[in-house]
Amino acid sequence: MNVTDLKRLLEGVRRGDESIEDALERLRHLPFEDLGDSMVDHHRGLRQGFPEVIFGATKSVDQMERIIGALLAKGNNILATRLEEEKALKLAETFPAALWHREARCLTIEQKPVEQVGRGTILVVSAGTSDLPVAAEAVVTARIMGNQVEQLFDVGVAGLHRLLARRELLFSASVIIVVAGMEGALPSVVGGLVSRPVIAVPTSVGYGAAFGGVAALLGMLNSCASGVTVVNIDNGFGAGYAAALMNREQA
Repeated sequence: MNVTDLKRLLEGVRRGDESIEDALERLRHLPFEDLGDSMVDHHRGLRQGFPEVIFGATKSVDQMERIIGALLAKGNNILATRLEEEKALKLAETFPAALWHREARCLTIEQKPVEQVGRGTILVVSAGTSDLPVAAEAVVTARIMGNQVEQLFDVGVAGLHRLLARRELLFSASVIIVVAGMEGALPSVVGGLVSRPVIAVPTSVGYGAAFGGVAALLGMLNSCASGVTVVNIDNGFGAGYAAALMNREQA
């Protein structure tokens, strides 16, 4: 339940379209529901504007089914991240409306239309094709949170003319997510060109001295470009979520 849902419920009670008993039943599991091995946070939509997101990498199919079922029962859309394909396909058998985003390793279920709440466009820029899985995770996250998302791929600093050829797209975005591995230089370049927030995402792509993304992370943290913030290595979800909050129209 988010703020809009709560307002509709309260307005329904005031008009007499909803009984007090029905309203109490819908609110019964706020703020959380105990499933035994997990506490499903049904209050998160009210606090943050989007329901609890499920990190699927270490959860069993059974655990995922129970958590997804609890969230769906309260009218929420679903975003589950870091899923192996085998696990995602099993979940899709239980939830036929599920959509598996293979490249992003995400599963979504939209049981109600995604409300567009962004004031502008979020642009996801990736340095190389190898960075696409992390960039795709950011795209899926930002879109299901109600944002218009554009993508600009394979424009790393090894061929900077590819980025400069798309300046109009850079300048038109409200928030820019820049995904890069290796030395992680691209966010600094983008940050030096635009007057928008830039969220830098280091990836674990690179050769030995890249240290699994640590080199890119340190490079981004030491960026001389103003307005660049950095999330954790390979954290496309975190970047997409932060960009959605920055881009949100205030109620």
